[in-house]
Amino acid sequence: MSKQLVRVVSVGLLLAAAMMAAGGAMRFAAVSEDEARRELAGIDQFETTAAMWVWTDKYVYRPGETVTVRWTVKPYNDFFPYTLVAYRQNNQTGARTYLPGGGTEPADIFGNSLSQGFLITRLQPVDKQVMATLTAPNELGMHTIVVQLRDYTGTRIVKAAYFKFGVVDGEVNVSGNIETSTTWVNTKAYRVSGLVYVRNNATLTIEPGTFVIGMPGSQPPSAIVVTRSGRIVANGTRSRPIIMTSSQPFGQRKPGDWGGLILLGRATNNWPTGEGPIEGLPDAPDSRYGGNDDAHDCGTLRYVRVEFAGAEFQPNNEVNGITWGSCGTKTVSEYLQVSYGFDDAFEWFGGTNDAKYLVATYARDDYFDGQIGWRGRVQHAVALVNADNGNRGFEMDNNETNHALRPLNAPKFYNVTLVGAGDRFTQSADEGTGVAGIFLRRGAGGVFNNIISYNWITAGIDLRDTRTLENLDSGDLTMDGILLWDNGKAANRPNTLEGQVTSAAGPFARGERGRGRNFLVADPMLRRPFEYSDPDFRPRLGSPVFRANWVQPPDDGFFDQWATWIGAFGDVNWTEEWTNFIQEEDFQVR
Repeated sequence: MSKQLVRVVSVGLLLAAAMMAAGGAMRFAAVSEDEARRELAGIDQFETTAAMWVWTDKYVYRPGETVTVRWTVKPYNDFFPYTLVAYRQNNQTGARTYLPGGGTEPADIFGNSLSQGFLITRLQPVDKQVMATLTAPNELGMHTIVVQLRDYTGTRIVKAAYFKFGVVDGEVNVSGNIETSTTWVNTKAYRVSGLVYVRNNATLTIEPGTFVIGMPGSQPPSAIVVTRSGRIVANGTRSRPIIMTSSQPFGQRKPGDWGGLILLGRATNNWPTGEGPIEGLPDAPDSRYGGNDDAHDCGTLRYVRVEFAGAEFQPNNEVNGITWGSCGTKTVSEYLQVSYGFDDAFEWFGGTNDAKYLVATYARDDYFDGQIGWRGRVQHAVALVNADNGNRGFEMDNNETNHALRPLNAPKFYNVTLVGAGDRFTQSADEGTGVAGIFLRRGAGGVFNNIISYNWITAGIDLRDTRTLENLDSGDLTMDGILLWDNGKAANRPNTLEGQVTSAAGPFARGERGRGRNFLVADPMLRRPFEYSDPDFRPRLGSPVFRANWVQPPDDGFFDQWATWIGAFGDVNWTEEWTNFIQEEDFQVR
């Protein structure tokens, strides 16, 4: 092996000055092409162990404002040779501007063009350093900062990091009711104050790439409520998600900065009167849900992120990140992320609406919660708890006031990964006991198949209340394909079947009661589930995730039958680009 060269690389005058101000320059180890070729001889493809994220200093800019781009890299013993490319992409047109120089011809982050040859280098640790400083262009709409680790030839992308920001020509203050159909465009930012009800047969349409800013401190707190007489069409895309977030500066945002997003419909539930007030809001005609139309269309949510929601409207009564109340089967809910909610991330109250591709991160309470007779279907969902602590992965009830009411709360879940906080127990925003991955009580039913429950504080599965256990005997509550590992750390529970579930769930898990099948205690061997700002939930080589015995989802027009593995991920990371996992403390620059 030839001698490794180390040199200080100046990334343009602006970047060099910024790096010196931050306390020094990045040092990258240069590698010759011959050396890189010898090292990778016989390796056709490889994956990196490195973690990396990139961000700007805020979400929304006016043309001409300065945009500061920072990044963090954790190599984790990745010594492969790479080339490094970064650019800003106009997501409306697809046009790229390469960083840090600002040209349109492809270049690496060291300013080398394709004709000159990209610098081949090894990764070095980078901690919140400035990568580039640019001027927000006079190109309205959503943009993405992209950083790519490419192979040493500069052709194959091994890993990429993304961050979305918007360029707008103004802000629109929103308050009061929306009673005529309205479109929010991505050339504006929308500042929501107080409760905004969509009603009177109005439809609120939100363009892809639009930023909706919840204003904290308003009384009542800010939230968007789509009533039974309204609809929402928030149809984002992978490259232009719709982002609903806090108005506070990066590094200072908190769960509960604003309310969140609520959709109310006319599908059936198990309230004796057929309707009820939605959790979190004062009881009023516009905050009630329920009816007799199980196909009711509350609208479309696709590629939407809701961040720092969960404001308290009444004592001990918070709004969730995204709430559905009796929405019906025509409602579309897919590719949704809720981060840093003060209450639950996603919650359903009655109804029949389905959902796919859900990401729940860093909530202070539960991650997937359902009650009051919800009978929807969910596939491809992941929950991640960090050191801020949350509560439960699944929390399912039938009805708190009467566990036997019908229709039974009986959702169907397939392909879900639930990653808890281990033994880092602190009081959550709601109940602080029974912090399990799968927590079913109060007569809950349902189908829970191909689920990973991993690293939860008290247990992987906790079943409670007589009526819930009776549902095991009747077949109203079933499980097939449950992978358990490292649950119950707070009580030093062993990695055995008895150790991973509570005593009430033991006979069910052992196959002695009800229809419980394919329970396995084994390390799921996920790639990087605890690198919170850049997790990777895909399985490593040899993982039991791909065992041949997991149940195949039904071909019923909703479920993807090709997802024959356990958990939310096979080989494809469907969270790439449109989500944001960066922890709030990782935005803070010392």
